[in-house]
Amino acid sequence: MDVLRLAGADVAALGGPVAAAARIRELAPAGESVAAATAEIIAAVRERGDAALLELTRRFDTAGRDPAPLVVEPERLDDAIREMPLELVAGLQVAISNVAQAADASLAGAQEPAIELPQGQTLRLRELPVASAAVYVPGGRAPYPSTVVMGVVTARAAGVIDVAVCSPPGPDGEIDPVVLGTCRLCGVERIYRMGGAQAVAALAYGTETVAPVETIVGPGNLYVQEAKRQLSGVVGIEGFAGPSDLLVVLGAACGAGEVRLAALDMLAQAEHGAGSLVAAVSPSAELCERLAATLGELVVERPTVGDAAFAIAEVADPAEALALANAFAAEHLELIGEDVEQLSASVRSAGALFVGASSATAFGDYVAGSNHILPTAGAARFSSGLTPRHFRRRMTEVRIGPAAAKLAAAGAPIARAEGFEVHAESMEARRPAGSAGRPSPKDIGENGPS
Repeated sequence: MDVLRLAGADVAALGGPVAAAARIRELAPAGESVAAATAEIIAAVRERGDAALLELTRRFDTAGRDPAPLVVEPERLDDAIREMPLELVAGLQVAISNVAQAADASLAGAQEPAIELPQGQTLRLRELPVASAAVYVPGGRAPYPSTVVMGVVTARAAGVIDVAVCSPPGPDGEIDPVVLGTCRLCGVERIYRMGGAQAVAALAYGTETVAPVETIVGPGNLYVQEAKRQLSGVVGIEGFAGPSDLLVVLGAACGAGEVRLAALDMLAQAEHGAGSLVAAVSPSAELCERLAATLGELVVERPTVGDAAFAIAEVADPAEALALANAFAAEHLELIGEDVEQLSASVRSAGALFVGASSATAFGDYVAGSNHILPTAGAARFSSGLTPRHFRRRMTEVRIGPAAAKLAAAGAPIARAEGFEVHAESMEARRPAGSAGRPSPKDIGENGPS
């Protein structure tokens, strides 16, 4: 067994504790690249469904034998419980109960909840900001000072002291003064003239000039987003941001004024350009026709409207409109009209929800107080817009003390079921002298089987 030894002089020679941590991390072998093989598997399942899934299961899992049906039968679950040793069932029940109590406490709203669990151990969920973060501000057609605000102010609210901004320089080699001035207003002191995937890589790994950060947020082109995706195991990211999208739901009783506002909102979203997706849905066929005509009239005199994709759909009623909206999971969702506005509480999937004819999405892009760095491409089904949480993480502080005996009795059977004998030994070594040997179920105490 090889052991890396670093004396104090060695740590100093490496450049200090940060460099020593990196050196120790290098002991773990680099992960094998399986990107191409994984892409083939994903494509096969997407294209051929169950047939591909069963074929791959036979190939990778069942040693060439025909696999059983994909869905496990309910009666098999009951049989499995009967096959398990009683001490294992009891230990798992302790684990289930303790993890549930800790998870519930984390949602209770306390800043750093302290949890006393039945066996006597205590957990404290400590919440800490990341040490450093960077906000990517796109360049290109125009400056985006609003992205500076959305990213930097949110990071500061999370408690991040070291916040950097990067933005691609223009042909003159400079970042737009509007972006730079906004950085000054937000208190940013470290700004890099760089963009694209190369900027994301520099912020993740660091260079001679660029200090590495722990989290990178912000929109950008496909190269920027792909770089964030590939480096998400090196740094934290808020998500993969694709082209922008908007869905407007128009109630059946909307008038001409509301239709015009909806059309303006859709054209405003189309200013984001090619790749953007702008859609509307209504239970009124007449309103759908009027909206299409209004879009055609208004777009003529608005040269900043980009080459976005538009769609208008008629549905049977407001409930069907809601079902479509939840399935679409828009980056921005607008509800206009009393019959659909009253469904706002039932919206489950949207990056940001704007309720009422006055609540234009554009307000959210700038001054409403909501954040415009939002999940796109349907990702609102499982992710959220940028919040201080993206710059913070929780660390659990565990103190076992005298609870070790009961916890060893519960945990050792689970470890042995997983084939980790030394895990079991490690826990049992904390039991009081004279209590050697494997536990019986009665030793487990609280939360054992009834």
